[in-house]
Amino acid sequence: MAKRERMSGVDTAWLRMDRPSNLMMIVAVLVFDRRPDFRRLKRTLGARLSTYRRFRQKAVLDATGGWWEDDPGYDLDQHVTRARLAGVRGPIELRQLVARLAERPLDHRHPLWEFTLVENYGEGAALIARIHHCIADGIALVGVMLSLTDDAPNAPVGRAPRRARRQPDEDHAAGALELLIEPVAGALKGAMRLSSEALEKYLEVLRDPTQVIAYARTAAQVTEDIAALATMADDSPTRFKGRPRRRKRVAWSEPLPLAEVKAVGKAIGCSVNDVLLASVAGSLGAYLAACGDTTSGVEIRAMVPVNLRRPGSERRLGNRFGLVPLVLPVGIANPFERVYAVRERMAALKGSYVAPISLALLELMGMLPRPVQQEVLDLLANKATAVMTNVPGPQQPLYFAGRRLEEIMFWVPQSGNIGLGVSILSYNGGVQFGLITDAGFVPDPEQIIARFRTEFDKLLLALLMEPWDAPRDPASIERDLAAALRVARSRIDEIPVGRMPLAD
Repeated sequence: MAKRERMSGVDTAWLRMDRPSNLMMIVAVLVFDRRPDFRRLKRTLGARLSTYRRFRQKAVLDATGGWWEDDPGYDLDQHVTRARLAGVRGPIELRQLVARLAERPLDHRHPLWEFTLVENYGEGAALIARIHHCIADGIALVGVMLSLTDDAPNAPVGRAPRRARRQPDEDHAAGALELLIEPVAGALKGAMRLSSEALEKYLEVLRDPTQVIAYARTAAQVTEDIAALATMADDSPTRFKGRPRRRKRVAWSEPLPLAEVKAVGKAIGCSVNDVLLASVAGSLGAYLAACGDTTSGVEIRAMVPVNLRRPGSERRLGNRFGLVPLVLPVGIANPFERVYAVRERMAALKGSYVAPISLALLELMGMLPRPVQQEVLDLLANKATAVMTNVPGPQQPLYFAGRRLEEIMFWVPQSGNIGLGVSILSYNGGVQFGLITDAGFVPDPEQIIARFRTEFDKLLLALLMEPWDAPRDPASIERDLAAALRVARSRIDEIPVGRMPLAD
């Protein structure tokens, strides 16, 4: 009999979330500068994925929940395949193939992952990876993908993975329910110093009663966040919402120089994340306006994953993240006003316990009967329009099976009736924006993608045109904006600013 081990409640919840209209797969695309040798690529995958037991196990559901079970018929050939594009063999054809694979369920009779080498994409090749969310979350899977790569093209095929030596398959740290209680328990431990004698604990509290106040405030904040999550209002009705079908569409942008984003963010006192999310909000709003929809006052809610792994456990498999609801101000046309609105909302979320609460909820849902899980998760999913993920990747070029990786992009799954998935990934000095949509909501996601760079350029140009009333060090201004200024001058005629409302 095949060896079995119990699946965590969170991983069970993700396994049971599969629907024909929304499969719980993380889909990634890696673009090579040249076509790799298929045999070497397969040997590399076989050798390096063998360090992860989950990639040789089936995910099995029964009346008692989820199990990991060794696959006695495990065959690498079932999981590593190849394909060829017809016609022009360009980005359009690759996007169509990725969309078709995103619609295709993985085979539950075997481990839930598959890699497809597209041997004739452009001048090189592309690798499409599909991995079920129950195996791991995005942070862990980025670690898996990086463990397949090398710093140089001539690395040995069979070496121990550079970033994944003896990786545990699961995070055996505190469970989700413990993680939820941890902030409260931490405050109490700080007050009592965890002395061995009850009297010492009591005296410690008496000496510093302010710690008890901190504990009470933390508990009150957790209670408030639970109530806010349960009573969350619907976001604005737009063409991005509805009942999804089975058909998917995908698109991704050309890399945006990360140095430009950092320069703009530093100049206006915002983080890189604030600038990118504001550009995403602007591109979604511009698409709605181009479709003739009203955008004034429109706001859409995106569920944003937050990493809750303990330091040092980032490479472990399993799901250890919570979700926080970020309301994107897609109806704000002024680029300054929009980015500051995003910054304010992100700051408010940082002080909440919504992320561990949502992780605890998923843990609980995985222990309950499937119909109950479906009903509760549908209730939460219907409050949102999109799932949005921002993952920082390596900032140096990587090699896989002897070939250089030019681009890396991924798409996150959407649960319930959510039909919009937004992904932001930085790699090798660039930032790319990816989108997966339900074809019934957005049949042309490339039209949203095309507006992403334009919205960033609007913010950049508005910044350069803004009068600097407040006294600033000229050297500081020159240092912060020199790179951005050069880029803006090189393409200023391309930026559609005729109707852009600038700050007063």
